[in-house]
Amino acid sequence: MARKSGSHADITGPKVREAALKLFARDGYAAVSMRKIAAEVGVQAGALYLYTPDKQSLLYDLMKVHMEELLDAWGQADTGGTPPERLEAFARFHIHYHLDRPDNIFIAYMELRNLDDANFAEIEVLRRRYEQGLIDILEAGNASGDFAVPDPKLAAMAAISMLNGVTTWFRDGGRLSRETVETIYWDMLRKSVAA
Repeated sequence: MARKSGSHADITGPKVREAALKLFARDGYAAVSMRKIAAEVGVQAGALYLYTPDKQSLLYDLMKVHMEELLDAWGQADTGGTPPERLEAFARFHIHYHLDRPDNIFIAYMELRNLDDANFAEIEVLRRRYEQGLIDILEAGNASGDFAVPDPKLAAMAAISMLNGVTTWFRDGGRLSRETVETIYWDMLRKSVAA
């Protein structure tokens, strides 16, 4: 198939990923065809294969890029401090980072079931690295006496689930500002692990 007039790899490639992200989050991976993605981008379906081998690779790429960027951003945001300071930084970071990326977080957690085994294993390694950062903070807080968490891994999973939920309901211009939401969620998290 011929390339659409005015189409360029550095422009169309990102448009393919943006369209897939939007459609996977809105309609679900299983309901989105390559033809539907192509229509969203404005190219013929065959042209998509210039940018991705298949739909599975596209889903994997979206998740991998999201997790790598998340890990990098948290690595820069985690400046150290006491366990309570680091826990507050984690809570605020997680909410702040994901409020601008609700589609990414939805796909990263809800579409894992659609990855093939090899892709799932790679994404799971990245997810576990991020989760381990929070587990380490909770374990350090237990050791210092700042926290009383019987099972840091379980507490980390519960905390991340709670923090992820913000992206499903928060809207800019609503009753609460981002800063207020971060503060309230931090307070709830703090109380859930307090010694």
